[in-house]
Amino acid sequence: MRVTNAPASRKRRTRMIRAAKGFRMRRSKLYRYASDAVDHGRQYAYRDRRAKKRNFRGLWQIRINAAARAAGTTYSRLIEGLKAAQVALDRKILADLAATDAAAFGELVRVSQSALKAKAAKT
Repeated sequence: MRVTNAPASRKRRTRMIRAAKGFRMRRSKLYRYASDAVDHGRQYAYRDRRAKKRNFRGLWQIRINAAARAAGTTYSRLIEGLKAAQVALDRKILADLAATDAAAFGELVRVSQSALKAKAAKT
């Protein structure tokens, strides 16, 4: 007699069909197509969880650069000055300050520029 391990196979297939809920047409109804669709979706999700971090960092850099140029400096000079002044704010916080609190961001620009002047005088 042929043994198929039917309960486990059915459970595995049901789990895959449930994971494909919300997909359209046969991708949500038939195991073969649902399996392919869910596998691809999980690959994209894995990849894009990492890409999301890169995308946000780029967005923050753009926002900081726009605010820095409005304040009379550039992104690279601002970051160099903040590192020289040992200001430990990450780009996410800097971008938020640039968008919401212009006075605080202006003060950071002044700190950065004074640190750059001190660095230039030292060398």
